[in-house]
Amino acid sequence: MGNRLSKIYTRTGDDGTTGLGDGTRVGKDSARVAAYGAVDELNSALGVVLACEVPADVREVLTRVQHELFNLGGELCIPGMALVHADAITRLEHELDGFNEHLPALKDFILPGGGMAAAHCHLARTICRRAEREIVALSRSEAVRDEAMHYLNRLSDLLFVVARVLARASAHGEVLWQHERVRR
Repeated sequence: MGNRLSKIYTRTGDDGTTGLGDGTRVGKDSARVAAYGAVDELNSALGVVLACEVPADVREVLTRVQHELFNLGGELCIPGMALVHADAITRLEHELDGFNEHLPALKDFILPGGGMAAAHCHLARTICRRAEREIVALSRSEAVRDEAMHYLNRLSDLLFVVARVLARASAHGEVLWQHERVRR
């Protein structure tokens, strides 16, 4: 195991900077910190989903994703590090296909909801999309591996499908957008 934190506060960030994994100090509002901060927020949101009752196969997939997100955060925190690889993206695609094959085809838009677990999963999906946007913004000024963006793109799709699975597994079911309610 790496460094053990015996003291949580250091006071080194009191000036509005933080240390990257390579020792470089940057502003807490830097694009890199925003990117790995959004990934950390996503990981926390998945923790909320996992605090709900979810099927064992969903729990297994989301727990593994949490570990991969921790790796992605590390990759973003240490410029030049490579911790997320193509096999993780392929695995997400395989799991997405597996969950999706048991769902009916979409004919309407789905509103976030469908029970606590599904609603939290929809929230995690939107945080995932924001994390992806933050990484794209970072890539405009600094090198970011394509795998980081690809991973989050596939993960947001997986979270959408898992939210559908969770809604259908609950007593609530999916909440369909009622487009006829829109006034003209």
